[in-house]
Amino acid sequence: MPRTTRLSCAVAILACVAAALGGSAPAAAQGQPGITADTIKIGTFGALTGPGYLYGKLAMNGIDVVFDEVNKAGGVNGRKLQHIREDDRCDPATAITAVQKLIHQENVFALIGGGCSNATFAARETIEQAKIPFVVVASVHDGITQPPAANIFSMALTSSIESQAQLEFALQQGAKKIAVVSMRDSWGRARYTPLMEALKAKGITLVADEEMSPDANDATAQVLRLKQSGADAVIMVLFPKPAAVFARDAQKLGFKPILIGQTGIGDPAAFEDQVGVPGATAKFTTISMVKYTPTDPAVDKWRTLIETKFPGDRLSTFNLFGIGAAQVLVEALKRAGPDLTREKLIAQLADLKNLSVDVYPGPITCSPTDHRCNKYPAWIAKEPGGPIKVLSITHVQ
Repeated sequence: MPRTTRLSCAVAILACVAAALGGSAPAAAQGQPGITADTIKIGTFGALTGPGYLYGKLAMNGIDVVFDEVNKAGGVNGRKLQHIREDDRCDPATAITAVQKLIHQENVFALIGGGCSNATFAARETIEQAKIPFVVVASVHDGITQPPAANIFSMALTSSIESQAQLEFALQQGAKKIAVVSMRDSWGRARYTPLMEALKAKGITLVADEEMSPDANDATAQVLRLKQSGADAVIMVLFPKPAAVFARDAQKLGFKPILIGQTGIGDPAAFEDQVGVPGATAKFTTISMVKYTPTDPAVDKWRTLIETKFPGDRLSTFNLFGIGAAQVLVEALKRAGPDLTREKLIAQLADLKNLSVDVYPGPITCSPTDHRCNKYPAWIAKEPGGPIKVLSITHVQ
């Protein structure tokens, strides 16, 4: 038999053997970044350092424990999940660099993360152009999901949803004189603008509208003007630091309205500690993306996993953000099947309907035209020295 003929036969035999052994899985992995026959590489970006680590590092820790549990059970359709972290320091330019590294150097299959809104919003264009699936964990800026990008889906309550919920809560509490104290940076305006639109739609005029900077150390002037206005409810569009300064000075000056927060101040226990003045947070209520408090027995499983993997940490609300978003991503990966592509994952994310997740207050629903998939804010509060309690759940249409 001629040599060329023998080679042709050998190739044919090898091809048949490969087919018999199910050689399609490695073929499916070729040409799909971040996938091998037995692994899926998922990238995440957020603050690992600095004050924004609550929305970055702690959320990523939550993602980690979900992925660990999935891998222990055999992975997703036979593939184990690998989690690659990048620090964006809550800085827009650094976030773009982090995303570029994950996509082009680490060659991840998909992204999950995004903590600080300004940073995630800055990275949107890079992510959209790469057509890589992205599940947002904590960033609330409306511009991240509006207008919709085909590949970006948010499990965070967006800023407009939270702003509408804040106003509805004030009215439900019987507030007659509503005031606002807000930051006016990109993050603040993303909430402030829809709040003004919601007020206008209901024909409500604010009795006062005050501004604070993210690094404010004193709120005496703002508090005195709000006190003079007679406000009985103050909607706070603030990061934890200026919010704590405001609550502290309000207590010192005898101004005690209802204080209405949002997920930027999503941990009442940490906020009480940060304020540091007894009684100053007694009338503070805020929004949570999740329906459980960190001490609820319903999350004992996750508490044990977090505290075992990350000794010294206590389960936090921010861990739960990561846990919920990771569960959504895992479900969509499963539904996309073993012949996995980015396009199939995106299609599954866009088709999620009434998906129940361990920690979210309501079902997750996405559609091709609306990628704001979580529309159920939970209201939480903490009596001074007492536990955090879930008061109610709102559905924003």
